[in-house]
Amino acid sequence: MNIPSKHIENAVDQIASLPGIGRKTALRLVLQLMNRSKSEIEEFSNAFLMMKEHVLKCTSCGNISETEMCEICKNERRDHSIICVVEDIRDVLAIEGTQSYKGIYHVLNGIISPMDGIGPSDLNIESLIERVQNIDVNELIFALSATMEGDTTSFYLYKKMKGYDVEFSSLSRGVAIGSELQYADDITLSRSIVNRQPFQY
Repeated sequence: MNIPSKHIENAVDQIASLPGIGRKTALRLVLQLMNRSKSEIEEFSNAFLMMKEHVLKCTSCGNISETEMCEICKNERRDHSIICVVEDIRDVLAIEGTQSYKGIYHVLNGIISPMDGIGPSDLNIESLIERVQNIDVNELIFALSATMEGDTTSFYLYKKMKGYDVEFSSLSRGVAIGSELQYADDITLSRSIVNRQPFQY
């Protein structure tokens, strides 16, 4: 693709660096942005700068927050004895969208995937163990994708914490095997949370 401007090419490179966006789509988006006014482009750019400056990760669970601790962890009406373990922030948003879960979360920031070079040390696992050790946790829900990698991660977490006085459960298989959690519809996901089962190992 021969682009007759290094500035457009640089913009295309930046957009194409986002996951799931090829160079043709990136070029289409860049050309659309070119038609916006300078003030609109500044507002567009500023939104990302402000996001980077002001959005943090919760020091307790790893969820997104604009303060040191997220609103879910700060909420005393939530059941802090139940921790739902998820792969990433999109899963928190998906489960919260069902309005059927009243516990708290722990975001791993990925799942164990040797093919991708991701091992346990690359994930937010040690802080989960510390939470189980330091607060009164009755149940851990493994709400990970119904894939081999998700199941491997759940089993690893179970092995690491089976000595603690805590129940382990997983989503009921209303979430199809091989699917990623954030793509499940609200009703299926809600039923999977409500009808969770003891973790099978």
